[in-house]
Amino acid sequence: MAEKAKPRTTHLETVEPLGERVLIRKDEDKKRTKGGIELPDSVEIPTITGRIVAVSAQVAADEAFPIRQYDKVLFNPKRAIPVDFEADNQLFVVPIEDVVAVFRKAK
Repeated sequence: MAEKAKPRTTHLETVEPLGERVLIRKDEDKKRTKGGIELPDSVEIPTITGRIVAVSAQVAADEAFPIRQYDKVLFNPKRAIPVDFEADNQLFVVPIEDVVAVFRKAK
């Protein structure tokens, strides 16, 4: 009697920050200045902006932190922990105190 092959199920892996942390997808480093000057590959203007990918439960529950998923933020990268999760994305777990600004559209 032949055994039936079990169908393979794909499990998606996610990253959930813990404590007072958020997961940020860092914006790409700029290769052109605002004046339109193209920079060589060896020179990069460090960019410390990105989009919130995930917010820890602790941060989400605290009204002192007006941050939501998909917000564009400015952050200090010194204590950011890189996450080797997706090859084409630069993801970082960042302590909430290192998120220094949230970009909001004027109403």
